[in-house]
Amino acid sequence: MQNKTNALAKELAKDCRTVEDIQEKLKELFKDTIQQVFEAEMDDHLGYSKHNQSGDHTGNSRNGYSKRTVKTKFGKSELEIPRDRNSEYEPQIIKKYETTSNGLEDQIIGLYSKGMSTRDIEDQMKDIYGIDVSPTMVSKITDKIMPLIVEWQSRPLDRVYPIVFLDAIHFKVRKENRIVTKAAYSVLGINFLGHKEILGIWIGENESASFWLGVCNDLKNRGVQDILIACKDNLSGFSEAISSVFPQTEIQLCVIHQIRNSMKYVSYKEQKAVMADLKKVYQALTLEEAELEFSNFKEKWGKKHSIIIKSWEANWLELTAYFSYPAEIRRLIYTTNTIEGYHRQLRKVTKTKTAYPTDDSLKKMIYLATMEISKKWTMPIRGWKECISQLAIIFEDRIKDELTF
Repeated sequence: MQNKTNALAKELAKDCRTVEDIQEKLKELFKDTIQQVFEAEMDDHLGYSKHNQSGDHTGNSRNGYSKRTVKTKFGKSELEIPRDRNSEYEPQIIKKYETTSNGLEDQIIGLYSKGMSTRDIEDQMKDIYGIDVSPTMVSKITDKIMPLIVEWQSRPLDRVYPIVFLDAIHFKVRKENRIVTKAAYSVLGINFLGHKEILGIWIGENESASFWLGVCNDLKNRGVQDILIACKDNLSGFSEAISSVFPQTEIQLCVIHQIRNSMKYVSYKEQKAVMADLKKVYQALTLEEAELEFSNFKEKWGKKHSIIIKSWEANWLELTAYFSYPAEIRRLIYTTNTIEGYHRQLRKVTKTKTAYPTDDSLKKMIYLATMEISKKWTMPIRGWKECISQLAIIFEDRIKDELTF
């Protein structure tokens, strides 16, 4: 095989003096090879080879050729597609009505997944391959992944997830000749092996209890029967929804988000002092100590910052849920940093986009970027062995069937 490859390379190289010459030779080789595949497909379709007398009176035969221009990574190629008299033959290597080869389509989808706009991809194809790929064609090619998105969003999930994180990332989308802000609500699960997994992404304009009820029911319909701990930002309506669908789930509100929101109401000169006193609350060793420190905080800042006091009191149960767990689990669940890290990686891909033309274009970008990001999630999260050992004791009755030794 190696000798044949070397011989082919030598033959192609005979008259080549420039890179353009090589590309032209490869284009000819591609065309000739595809043409041979067409002929082989037609032989297989008819059941006999060209000019073979065994095909006489079989009821079908070759009937000339039709021309089609196909765009490939070698440039444009003029192909001759065989026809049969019964018009039953359809090429398999390049499907009917396709005007690009799979290699070029894969490359376009790859560029799209890196955050390049349709216009940028058009320029790239023109500069590298000298072919015109319109924004409409790019859109049509990337539309082919929509069934994959539906399949991914509907795939079966594990029966139990020890920990899930929920957060939203916002994008600009065109809607009826105006730009609106839409949120992509992500659910990131940690499975029993400690691996991160995006369970789903839901795009919407407004979060509510009914919205989150739909998300929770979607997870349940896909096989999730229990979630031990759910960590969230202050998502409106989520607590009510998850309590309805997964009543045993413990909810932990992100402490870091709570602090950031609190600092919005504190003048710059007081922020350092207020932050130091809040640290005494959330860094306490026990719930009792946290309650004592919060009582001291109220006494010191209550008159000046009643808004902060009221917010912490209203969210106290969910803010302090992590005190029920050992240090290894606390470090993981007191903040939604795990899912925020995923969103930061999404931003790297989407930062050049000012607005998406449709919801579908946003879904395509997020899906492709997520597939690329998740390829790197090959190792368990840090400290998972200690966490799962503790969870196995705390939630023994709920997860004993999931643990295998």
